[in-house]
Amino acid sequence: MITITNIHKTFNRGKANQVNAVNGLDLVINDEEFVVIVGSNGSGKTTLLNLISGSLLPSSGTIDINGDDVTKLADYQRSKWIARVFQNPMSGTASELSILDNFRLAAIRTKVKGLTIGINDAFKQQVKQKIATLGMGLENKIDQPMGTLSGGQRQALTLLMSVMDECKILLLDEPTAALDPRSAEVVMSTADKLSKEFKLTTILVTHNLKDAYNYGTRIIQMAEGAIIKDFAAKQKEHLKQNDLFEWFG
Repeated sequence: MITITNIHKTFNRGKANQVNAVNGLDLVINDEEFVVIVGSNGSGKTTLLNLISGSLLPSSGTIDINGDDVTKLADYQRSKWIARVFQNPMSGTASELSILDNFRLAAIRTKVKGLTIGINDAFKQQVKQKIATLGMGLENKIDQPMGTLSGGQRQALTLLMSVMDECKILLLDEPTAALDPRSAEVVMSTADKLSKEFKLTTILVTHNLKDAYNYGTRIIQMAEGAIIKDFAAKQKEHLKQNDLFEWFG
């Protein structure tokens, strides 16, 4: 469970260009919920995601994960709970390393690192089986450098890598914004599948209202650093896609 209490985030405090990005926000996200956050540019949704991940620390307020106060912990200190997929497909992977090496690094993300990364035949087979589920034909190219792949391929692989190590929370930061429609569909369907299979608490920030409608068990709309709509599963089921468009009308 993620419990956010009276969170504020202010940039450039006391200056002419001060921005109150998040304003006294309270939010509880239950285990295994798939929460979709939408909002216009500047609404605070990405800042909120950054506060949850630890890449930004709040100006005031608290954040708890499963009863642990993580408010002052940096992102690397929250990695035992959180995995994140960024908007830029180039983020989160090592371009010069092979697909296989990237998967091995992901598998030991929260563990003490030794002098070798310990790849064996069993691990290779495990990686191939996981990659085959994408239907992209990459399972026979695991020695190919990650940097030679398309953005859609890298993003789909990054999603699979996010669950190679222990992970309870998956943060998706506009993961399809830079992808073509076919790749975007693969990424979102994979995210949905992994969320259910691994019983993850998933938070998706997106501008794509079609994805907001089709995925997730709860939808939140933000504006001016606050939550203005919060529809739980039963309410979301009764939403029509046009309803979402009207939110921004």
